[in-house]
Amino acid sequence: MGSEAIDNILSRRSIRRYSDGPIEAAALETMLKAAMSAPSAHNQQPWAFVVIDDRKILDSIPEFHPYSKMLYQAPTAIVVCGDLRELPAPYFWQQDCAAATQNILLAANALGIGSVWLGVFPHEELVTKVQELLGIPGDIKPFSIISLGYPSEGKGPSNRFAPERIHHNGW
Repeated sequence: MGSEAIDNILSRRSIRRYSDGPIEAAALETMLKAAMSAPSAHNQQPWAFVVIDDRKILDSIPEFHPYSKMLYQAPTAIVVCGDLRELPAPYFWQQDCAAATQNILLAANALGIGSVWLGVFPHEELVTKVQELLGIPGDIKPFSIISLGYPSEGKGPSNRFAPERIHHNGW
């Protein structure tokens, strides 16, 4: 297709195996800038982020999150949260946080960093355990955890295009 943006979108994959080495502060800032550039209903920008690079904290998440074993290898994770205080469009914070999460995944891929989206919200037990672990107040909801690390595995693009799922002007 030729476009770097399209190539980045089509080549993004979930990467669960990482090599040693920290994620640089500049790369983290770039990913967080990308997250905060996501579209937002009523421009409410309900997101808040917790960057985790403490090995003890990273290693404790798989004790309660069944799909997060890659965090044992990941040098960093970002928790995307929704700040539910005083939202003009409270029913849309999840979409805003999903867009922010996707932007982090795409920015990571563009920077050569592997990532995995780990769902937290709306699973109440996971929400509560992440809040407790990180000291997140009750009106701030953990939405997702993004595992980050330099890949030690390579994955080619995945062709998920399915024309049978496309309908024009109605079902």
